[in-house]
Amino acid sequence: MIRLSALFRAVSARAAFPGWLLAACLVLAAALVPATAAAQAAPSGAAPVAAPAAPAQPLPSVDVGNIGGQPVSMPLQVLALMTGITLLPAALLGLTAFTRIIIVLGLLRQALGTGQTPSNQVLLALALFLTAMVMMPVFDQAWANGIAPYLDDSMDFRAAWAATSEPFRGFMLAQVRETDLMTFAGLSQTGPYATPQDVPFGVLAASFLTSELKTAFEIAFLIFIPFVIIDLVVASVLMSMGMMMLSPMLISAPFKILLFVLVDGWVLVVGSLAASFNPV
Repeated sequence: MIRLSALFRAVSARAAFPGWLLAACLVLAAALVPATAAAQAAPSGAAPVAAPAAPAQPLPSVDVGNIGGQPVSMPLQVLALMTGITLLPAALLGLTAFTRIIIVLGLLRQALGTGQTPSNQVLLALALFLTAMVMMPVFDQAWANGIAPYLDDSMDFRAAWAATSEPFRGFMLAQVRETDLMTFAGLSQTGPYATPQDVPFGVLAASFLTSELKTAFEIAFLIFIPFVIIDLVVASVLMSMGMMMLSPMLISAPFKILLFVLVDGWVLVVGSLAASFNPV
């Protein structure tokens, strides 16, 4: 058998190959020579011997949690956690003071006629901080009564859930209107109720949201009145001067901003919003 090295020397002597092609051929030959030698050394008709397989690594142990006294696997725990995270916006709207605050702030911006100033991000940040300030006593009670004992393994899940939700129920019952509560109780065919603890959570949440919408629009109406008066005065002055082609909003906007700044409007609005919630 002709050696591969001798073959390459003979071919390179007859034809001038480029340097890079000759180097590539030499590398390929170096890779094929050990395989060819192993094939010649093996007996004829014998099957190639496979290399011993590495020992299989054991799978990592999976912890199992308990929810409500029942064992739950790790994938189900992750699924429950992700589901709970998706429900956070609904809990923020349906269980806290955020709904009333953000509606009043949005209508205040519309009354000022400043377009998108302040921006939505600024209004959301202000509403979130104000909501945290109003709801801080409720959060403290929920943590002390339910969450902290559950984390310390001194209370089971069901008892901790009831103790955690009780402060939120008290807050919502303090803000809800009786007419709204009776309306949703009739729709669900579950009323009347003997005690506040007998009110179903779904009926209470729907009644609370409806009451918050009504209260927010009542506050916004009172905020709108001075700005509407300024718009009417400016529009009447422009019409008396014959300047009907000029937009009254363009002239009244500076006066509304000036009035709002002079009376320290942001402090008044934020303070009125914080004081408008009934204590638990």
